[in-house]
Amino acid sequence: MRATLAAAELARQEAEARAVGAEAMVAHLKLLIAKLKHDRFGASSERGRKLIDQLELELSERVTAASEDATKAETGEPRIPSETLRRRPVRAPLPEHLPRERVVLPASSVCPCCGGKLAKLGEDITETLEVVPRQWKVIQTVREKFSCRSCEAITQPPAPFHPIVRGRAGPQLLAMILEAKFGQHLPLNRLSETYAREGIELSVSTIADWVGTCTAMLTPLMVLIDAHVLAAARLHGDDTTVPVLARGRTVTGRIWTYLRDDRPFAGPAPPSAMFRYSRDRTGEHPQRHLAGYQGILQADAYAGFNDLYAANRKPGPIREAACWAHARRKLFKLAEVARSPLAAEAVRRIDAIFDAERAINGLPVEQRMAVRQERIAPLVAELERWMREQRARMSRHADLAKAIDYMLVRWEAFTRFLVDGRICLTNNAAERALRGVALGRRAWMFAGSDRGGERAAAMYSLIVTAKMNDVDPRAWLADVLARIADHPASRLHELLPWTWKAAQAAPAAEAA
Repeated sequence: MRATLAAAELARQEAEARAVGAEAMVAHLKLLIAKLKHDRFGASSERGRKLIDQLELELSERVTAASEDATKAETGEPRIPSETLRRRPVRAPLPEHLPRERVVLPASSVCPCCGGKLAKLGEDITETLEVVPRQWKVIQTVREKFSCRSCEAITQPPAPFHPIVRGRAGPQLLAMILEAKFGQHLPLNRLSETYAREGIELSVSTIADWVGTCTAMLTPLMVLIDAHVLAAARLHGDDTTVPVLARGRTVTGRIWTYLRDDRPFAGPAPPSAMFRYSRDRTGEHPQRHLAGYQGILQADAYAGFNDLYAANRKPGPIREAACWAHARRKLFKLAEVARSPLAAEAVRRIDAIFDAERAINGLPVEQRMAVRQERIAPLVAELERWMREQRARMSRHADLAKAIDYMLVRWEAFTRFLVDGRICLTNNAAERALRGVALGRRAWMFAGSDRGGERAAAMYSLIVTAKMNDVDPRAWLADVLARIADHPASRLHELLPWTWKAAQAAPAAEAA
C-alpha cells in the first residue's frame, strides 16, 4: 500500500510539473505570437505611442468627409446638420515663383441700368492652382556645312555631345528615368507604359540600356562619394533585405548602407551615403566594405560586425557604438504586448535620456560633452544600477531578462557616447537612408539579378546623398549627365551634390 501510494504521489507530482510546464509554454507561445503580430502590424515608431500613419489616415478621412458634406450643403442637396460642417481654413497664398497666366473675363462697357459709359474702378483677382501635362519635344541640332570658294575646304561645327552614344535621349529625360526608378522605385515596365499613354513608345529594353549606360558614366562620382564616406571618423551602418530574382524563384539579398552624417555634432563635412549589395548576410561583406576603415561604427548588434571590432584587426580595430533605439524597441515591445511594468519602467528611464539628448542635437562636440557629463551620465548610471538589480531577480529564460541582457552585455558600446561627443544615441540615420529601399520592395518586388542589385546600390549612393544635401536629384543628375563627359577628371569633385549646390546658389546670391 505504501509503495502504491508513493507511486501515485510521484505520478501526481510529475503530472503537475508537466501541467505547469505546459502552461508556461502556452504563455510563452502567446507572447511570441503577440510579438510577431506586433512586428508585422504594429507601429514602426514607438515614441509616445503615436500611431502616426493611423492618425494621418483618420485625419484625411475626416477632412474628406467634412469637405463632401460642405459641398453638398452649398449645392442644395439634402440638409446637412450644421455641426458636421467644418470651418474652412484660411487659404495660404500660392507660391510666388510659379508663372501667372492672366485670364480677364469680358465685361460690358455700358451700364446695364442707364446705358452710360463705364469707368474702371479696379479689379478682383482669384488665383487657381493648375498643372500643365508633361510636354515632350524633339530638339533638332542643325550643323550647317560651308565650303571655301578659294580652297574648296568644307567646314562644319562638331557634333554635340550626347550622354548616350548614338542615343536619342537628352539629359533631362535620362535624369527623369533614373530618379523615377531609383528615387521613386518605379519599375521600368511601368515607366514604359506611362510614356506610351503619353504617345511616346519607349520599350523596356531601350530604357534599360539607357539606365545601364548612365550608371557606368556616373561611376566616377560614386567612387568620390565612397571615399568621402570612408574618410569619416564615425559611420552609421545597417542593412535590409531585398528579393532577388533567381531561376524559378527568388532569393533574399541584402542592401548595406554606410552613412556619414556629422551634422549632429556641427561637423563641417557634408553628409553622404555609401550603399553596397550582397547575395547573403555573412560577415565577410561588411569586412570587405570597411576593409581599410578605422574609426567608430554605430550599428546594431549584428554578429557579422564582430570581426571589425577585434583588437588584432588590420589596419586597426573599429570602435563599436551601440544603438539605444534598438535596445528601447525590445523593451517597448514587452511593455506594449506583455504589459510588463518593469519593461515600461525601463522605457520611461530610457526616454528621459532621449529627452536630455534631444536638446544637444546639432551642438559642437565640446558642448555636447559638457551636457552629457552633467545631465545624461547620471541618468545612464542610474539606469544601469536599476537594470542590474532587476536582472538579478529574473530567470535567464525570461523575455525581459533577454532584453536587459542585450544592453548589459554590450554596456561599454552603449555608454561610449558619454566619452565621445561625435557619437549619436541611435543609429536612426542609417535606418532613414534604407527606408526608401524598404518602401520600394512593394513596388518593384525584386531585383532582376545580382548585377541589378549592385547597380541599384550604386544609384542609391548618388540619389540618397543628393537628398541628404537638400539637392533635387533629378535636376542634379540632368546637369551632371550633360557635363560629365567633357569635365576634367581632376575637377570631378565640382559635380558632387554639395559642391554643385553651392555653385548653383552663388549666381542667385550675386543677383540678390
